[in-house]
Amino acid sequence: MTDSVPNIAPNADRGRRKGATGPASPNAPERLLERYRAARERRSVWESHWQECYDHALPNGQPFRGGGTPGERRVDRLFDGTAPDAVEQLAASLLAELTPPWSRWFGLQPGPSLPDGERDRVAPMLDRAAGIVQAHVDRSNFAVEIHQAFLDLVTVGTACLLMEEAPPGGASSLRFTAVPLAEAVLEEGADGRLDGTFRRSEATLAQIERRFSGAVLPDEVRERGAAEPDSRFPLVEAVLPDGLAYRWTVVLDSGLADPATLAEGRFAQSPFINFRWLKAPGETYGRSPVMKALPDIKTANKVVELVLKNASVAVTGIWQADDDGVLNPATIRLVPGTIIPKAVGSAGLTPLANPGRFDVSQLVLDDLRSRIRHALLADRLGPLDQPRMTATEVVERSAEMARLLGATYGRLQAELLTPLVLRAVGILRRRGEIPDIAVDGRTVALQHRSPLAQAQAQRDVQATLRWLDTARQLGPDALSAVDVAATARWLGEAFGVPAKLVRAEAPHG
Repeated sequence: MTDSVPNIAPNADRGRRKGATGPASPNAPERLLERYRAARERRSVWESHWQECYDHALPNGQPFRGGGTPGERRVDRLFDGTAPDAVEQLAASLLAELTPPWSRWFGLQPGPSLPDGERDRVAPMLDRAAGIVQAHVDRSNFAVEIHQAFLDLVTVGTACLLMEEAPPGGASSLRFTAVPLAEAVLEEGADGRLDGTFRRSEATLAQIERRFSGAVLPDEVRERGAAEPDSRFPLVEAVLPDGLAYRWTVVLDSGLADPATLAEGRFAQSPFINFRWLKAPGETYGRSPVMKALPDIKTANKVVELVLKNASVAVTGIWQADDDGVLNPATIRLVPGTIIPKAVGSAGLTPLANPGRFDVSQLVLDDLRSRIRHALLADRLGPLDQPRMTATEVVERSAEMARLLGATYGRLQAELLTPLVLRAVGILRRRGEIPDIAVDGRTVALQHRSPLAQAQAQRDVQATLRWLDTARQLGPDALSAVDVAATARWLGEAFGVPAKLVRAEAPHG
């Protein structure tokens, strides 16, 4: 089975595989394909814009229309590398600030509905469960795939991450796939989230039979697959909301009058995690920083192209020659040591003066590159020029990141981080890796501990510490109003301190 054909059948919480006559309604496959084509048509207005963003900021990716494969050379008209470099830096910064590898970027804590005594009892258990979930994420291919998804997010504003349950016996129970946006067609739900996902992929007959062993395929498909083993058939995989759950359906879109349903099932959480950088009112797909900087990116690319053409003219020059019957311009090669014959009395080969200079191009190009790097946050989130920073500089840099990425982080927290952790908890709970807990925000709450989340929490911590210093300066009477044990426990939660290091009750003297 190839990587382009997702295998999420083992992830279905409840489901069964069916043949062409399996579904209760014979029109269900046709309706699903019609819904997919309608969503694809609505997406088509974005595709030319997305392709332009890819061509200038993330070249050689999978094209949206007209064939082609990922990695195919399509950079012949790309002359400036400022945007591709800034895109890679911003994607790497998102990985380090939101989901740093081998670091605790989330936790589980008792919810507000639990009494204090119960909170102290379950806190260590929840901390151990969060550690188990984090270990499975770290041992999986999450760091590799989420970086690819961040590249899509920065370039076109929308990304799709497929989260599957890995086969038993592996190092991790989780498996991730960054789905190219060229394969994903998304729908927005009533709550404004991208909760409906279609994915179109292709597979050979052998791959279909291996993945959907119980499916009944049309005779035309079997005959064609037997005659041409390398022929590929399109599959449309849909995960759509169905009440409080999600329905999963795979349809063979072979162009026949009666399309075959290969499999169906249900999920508690959608395996496709769709998230956006920025969303404008009335739009389904997101907008990216590359879209904002695209005019400057295209202009800088054109300026570099003109500079190179001007440099070529300056190096080789433009020459003119008299038609004296001896000099043949077609046979002249301007290399050192060349002897060019000419008639007696003729001027021979003479240079043509350059009509103008292009000195202003460097000033324009520097300004364009500066604006591109500013729009892609490369000048804000990039590596530091100085090897060391003071504590004040660290706090100010964290505050600047929180200000710049505040709105984007809030969206990513709601559309990426929270659904990802909830699905991971659901998979590991079903497999018996962690206790049977429900992260509902009331009894068990999700705590974000990424560097960016900690940067936002620093302001609350600083305010609390200033209040303690002020109370200490007011004297013993004011200091007696401070619950030191409760304050220490709150600071521990804010800093992400493990629950086993915090006492349930203050010691009695």
